[in-house]
Amino acid sequence: MNIHEKKDKAIYRHKIRSSGLDSFRVQVEQTDLFIRAERDLSIEALELVILGRKRITDWAENHPFFLTSLKPLPEDPLAPSPVKEMQHAGRIAGVGPMAAVAGGLAEFVGLGLLRLSPKGVIVENGGDIFISAASEIVVGLFAGDASVSLSLGLVVSPDENPSGICTSSSTVGHSLSLGKTDAATVKADSAALADAVATALGNRVKRIQDIEPALNWAVSLAGVHGAAVVLGDKIGLLGDLNLVQI
Repeated sequence: MNIHEKKDKAIYRHKIRSSGLDSFRVQVEQTDLFIRAERDLSIEALELVILGRKRITDWAENHPFFLTSLKPLPEDPLAPSPVKEMQHAGRIAGVGPMAAVAGGLAEFVGLGLLRLSPKGVIVENGGDIFISAASEIVVGLFAGDASVSLSLGLVVSPDENPSGICTSSSTVGHSLSLGKTDAATVKADSAALADAVATALGNRVKRIQDIEPALNWAVSLAGVHGAAVVLGDKIGLLGDLNLVQI
């Protein structure tokens, strides 16, 4: 999910509870990352963003359907990260690889920074989050103007490192969603996978009756630990989700 409204970012970016980590921001064209690490690693993060974006654009030049396909594309074992992870996530979720681009890039940067910040790295990219931290992290559930927005938080414990928590929405941001959700949030082993599944989950929900079967589908996928859907004043939850009020 890509959210560009500054007001929204000011709200949800500070609804991630973490201790002992410094915060900084890195921006390259459309990519706008909010990062927490043991120290300011802006230069190193910038280099990783530039490298990740270049790998994606270089791959797309030789594989024109990579940017536009709404269906999974064949996985290529020679593809570089984060392209390889985007292809894999898209295949599992049944969507095109670009459905995993925000989460995939957050994960690419996060894994790169962990070598320099082993006690913790959090990378947020338009509402899609890579998490690896030595202490418990609470991520606020953002659903635009829905009544439950930012009233609940998802807890990520250190034994779940690394994790991805990603959200798709038809009412917030500029990402493509074929559904009607205020938020479709997924917790998974990787941010790329969480991003792709969140997109597919959101696509499946157009009315209240769709929530339960869509959640059942999401948590049946390998690597997905839990999912939540917010549709107006209704919320559905399934899987290994530790929720707290915030």
